[in-house]
Amino acid sequence: MSPKLRLFLDHALHEGQAVPLGEAEANYLFAVMRAQKGTPVALFNGRDGEWEAVVDETGRRSGSLRVGTRLRVQAQPPDLWLLFAPLKKTRTDFVIEKAVEMGVARILPVLTGHTNSERVNVARLQAHAREAAEQCGALHVPEVAAPVPLMPLLDGWDDRPLWFCDEHLAGTRIHPPQAARGAVLIGPEGGFTDAERARLRTMPQAVPVALGPRILRAETAAVAALTLWQITCGDWR
Repeated sequence: MSPKLRLFLDHALHEGQAVPLGEAEANYLFAVMRAQKGTPVALFNGRDGEWEAVVDETGRRSGSLRVGTRLRVQAQPPDLWLLFAPLKKTRTDFVIEKAVEMGVARILPVLTGHTNSERVNVARLQAHAREAAEQCGALHVPEVAAPVPLMPLLDGWDDRPLWFCDEHLAGTRIHPPQAARGAVLIGPEGGFTDAERARLRTMPQAVPVALGPRILRAETAAVAALTLWQITCGDWR
């Protein structure tokens, strides 16, 4: 059974190694979670799998862990990206959290014509993604990229299949094809502009996707679309 405490550290992991803790990690383990010397902690770094460790040294601003046996070998998520227009703070946090839980490899905030919130704190969202991975048992923390305008991003898009969720298709039945890699694009609360929708429909890589008979809120659409991709193309098959 894995330890109850789980921590991501960007540090190489191998048996017998002493791993130093920074101030943020020490505060979480010792002030928030009340861990003590000898407390077991599961560690992962996105490269070396998951390892069992124990608290070796404690401190108010530092400490260390001693790595024991490996619990799980490294496994990477499907090659799936999520592109979404930033929302208000709590709703954006929800999208990041669920994207990690759904096994997304990379998260790209995009600025569209109807984006309501253009202020994106990438460092805060990356930390939120890390916390979500710690809590859900993931071995990978997706990169949260800096926000970019949608139209220039589409102009430079490669051959990666791009599912774009179009609220104009609500109630229709479209079965997107399988692909080994892909990206899901979720528009803003106001939907795509006519120019954005027209640009997407000129792209041979872009596949319009319907998400049922009702128009979904953006954060709900993200979960629904990622579920559809994972069932059709990903590791839920």
